[in-house]
Amino acid sequence: MSTTTALYIGLMSGTSLDGIDGVLADFSGPRMRVSHHASAPFAPALRAELLALNTPGDNELHRAALAGNALSRAYAEVVQTLLQRSGLPASAIRAIGAHGQTVRHRPQEFDGTGYTLQLLSPALLAERTGITVVADLRSRDVAAGGQGAPLVPAFHQGVFGRPDETVLVLNIGGISNLSVLGADGNVLGFDCGPGNALMDHWCQLHTGQPFDRDGAWAATGQVLPGLLASLMQEPFLHKPPPKSTGRDLFNPPWLAAHLERLGHAEPVDVQATLTEFTATACSACVDSYKINSKILAVCGGGALNTQLMRRLQALCPSLQVVATDALGLPALQVEAAAFAWLARQALQHATGNLPSVTGAAGARVLGAVYPA
Repeated sequence: MSTTTALYIGLMSGTSLDGIDGVLADFSGPRMRVSHHASAPFAPALRAELLALNTPGDNELHRAALAGNALSRAYAEVVQTLLQRSGLPASAIRAIGAHGQTVRHRPQEFDGTGYTLQLLSPALLAERTGITVVADLRSRDVAAGGQGAPLVPAFHQGVFGRPDETVLVLNIGGISNLSVLGADGNVLGFDCGPGNALMDHWCQLHTGQPFDRDGAWAATGQVLPGLLASLMQEPFLHKPPPKSTGRDLFNPPWLAAHLERLGHAEPVDVQATLTEFTATACSACVDSYKINSKILAVCGGGALNTQLMRRLQALCPSLQVVATDALGLPALQVEAAAFAWLARQALQHATGNLPSVTGAAGARVLGAVYPA
C-alpha cells in the first residue's frame, strides 16, 4: 500500500436499501475529482434481512453478524469493479471509507449517550480487498454528545460551497437531510425527515417494484389532504435542529397507524400523498434558510424521482431546484464521495464532523482504521 497516494474509495449503502454506491475519488488536485463510479443492487435475500434487522426480532446478534459479513462481500465486489474499470491495483488506493448499513439510530437516548449501529465487517472488507478500511464513522460523534448525523455537510461545503451565496443541498435517500452552506463559510445541517423509505415500501407492497420509477405511479394519484395533515403532525418534523432520524421512526408500522385512522384509501393516492409528504417536509426545512439562496441542489436517489422534483420546485418557487449534477457531482455519487473524504480525514488525523451540524461537544477525528 502506498502512503502517498491521493486515491480513495468511498462506499455507501443508505437507508433506502436500494444497493451500494462506490466511487474512486482523486484528491491530488485543488478539488476532489470522482474518476469512476460503480453501483450494485443488493441480492434480494440480503436486502430483506437488512430491512428485517431494522426492527427487534429473533436471534438478532447472530443474524446481524452474518448480514455484516454478506454486506462486506458485496462491498468488496464493488471495490473490484472500481479497480477493474480504472485499471488500478489495490496498492494504488490509500484507503476505503465504508459506511456500512444503518439498522438502528438512537443517539442520546436511553442512557444519555445512546448509539448508532451500522452493520459491516470492516476486517473482512480489508481482508477481501487488500486495502486499508476506515469504518464506524458515526459513533465518535455520538460519544461526544452529537447526533452522529448528518456527516455529509462538511463535505458538501468543500464541493458545493460558494463565497457569494448560500447554497442549499438536499440529500434524499431513505431519509432526507439538508445542508445549509453559508456564503460566510458557516454550515448547518440536519435531517428533515422522510425521504424515499416510505414511498419505496408502499410501492413494493402494492406494485412489486422496489421503487416508483420517476414517480410515475404517484403522478397518477390524488393527494389525500387528511392523510398529509396527519403525517405532518409527527413531532420530529417540528423539533429544532440539531436532529437526526431513521427507520426507527419513519417505518411501515408508523405509516400503518396513520392509515388505520384514515379508513379506506386507494393505494395510488397514498403513494401520491407519501411523495407530497417528503416534498412538504423538505420544503418546510428549506423555507427557513432560503433568503440568500438561489439554488436547491438535490442528491441521492430522490433526485431521480421526477414527480418529487416537480413537487419540490412547486413548493420552493423562489429557488431553482436542480440535481447536484448541475454543480459538477452526479446525484448518486455524492454520499459515496463523502465517505471517501471522511476516510482521508481520518488518515490525516483531521476532524470529520461539524458540531454546528451534529450538536457534538466539539470537532472529532471520526472512524476506526483496519490496516490492509
